Amino acid sequence: MKMTMRWLGDSDPVRLDYIAQVPCIKGIVSALDGIPVGEVWPIERLKTLQAKIEAVGLKLEVIESIPISEAIKLGLPERDAHIENYCQSIRHMGEVGIPTLCYNFMPGFDWMRSTLHYVHPDGSASSAYVNADIEAFDISQGIEKRVAWTNAFSGEQLQALIDRYQQVSEDQLFENFAYFLRCVVPVAEASGVYLALHPDDPPWSIWGLPRIVRDQPTIQRILDVVVSPYHGLTFCTGSLGATLDNNLPAMIRAFAGRINFFHARNVKVTGHHDFYEVAHPSEFGSVNMEAVIQALVDIGFTGPIRPDHGRMIWGETGIMGYGLHDRSLGAMYLYGLYQGITYDRQS
Repeated sequence: MKMTMRWLGDSDPVRLDYIAQVPCIKGIVSALDGIPVGEVWPIERLKTLQAKIEAVGLKLEVIESIPISEAIKLGLPERDAHIENYCQSIRHMGEVGIPTLCYNFMPGFDWMRSTLHYVHPDGSASSAYVNADIEAFDISQGIEKRVAWTNAFSGEQLQALIDRYQQVSEDQLFENFAYFLRCVVPVAEASGVYLALHPDDPPWSIWGLPRIVRDQPTIQRILDVVVSPYHGLTFCTGSLGATLDNNLPAMIRAFAGRINFFHARNVKVTGHHDFYEVAHPSEFGSVNMEAVIQALVDIGFTGPIRPDHGRMIWGETGIMGYGLHDRSLGAMYLYGLYQGITYDRQS
């Protein structure tokens, strides 16, 4: 496995050279900002990002993420132009030598939480999802950044988005995704770029918006659209682990050869569609991280893995989930598990 860490670019409060000091971190997961959705990611900006990362002795292993436009998800006439721009961005990644692209197909927004400041008894803080709070949320207020990772929709924009997707069934969304994949996967294969689909986070419908990347059957259906190692999965234990019916080790084994990137995150499930994020070790949450890493070893996974969504601890401030301290602890825990499991094989 290649141990990596997310770096959010020059605006990230966590310094890149500090990440380089974390033992066992060899790669960086990053992205470009300020590029309108649907436009081509310029190769020169990718080269600049790559050079900054290499200057501290690390490698740019994963782009996370190039957003997919709503036109593609909705199957609108302009989707073909957006798909071609997406393909060109992938070609640029291949030319620069960035091997993996993490992306998602969630309508409207990326990961959603009811709060980004859930305080634990020990004083640390993380994000949390309480379904009743989401259902009671006044959509007319719009989505503030406290509850959505990417887009801060106004109330009017959010309602328009929800209204538009009311006309799109899960099967229609799947067909629009399949259309995208049939165009993009051959380009990724030719460019040497491994696509890594992130599951819906959380893996259930919010405000009636369709979600189609939820569990083993829905993921397998998507992987079967184009059978290629370049069309694979970002296996996220936090997203999939928010539903206790998802048997994570069994799913890892089922998707052997199609997992191109791995997010290791622990969550504590407290009720139906309720959870909060916790420290990475198994004892603190609902994810059996030892069994997860054992499954990865069993399938021979050698791709990039990163500690995901750490808590804010020791007085650290910054972007919730992306502080340095707890993610560093998580990285060392994950690497220790891996070393312990593979010790006999290495000696």
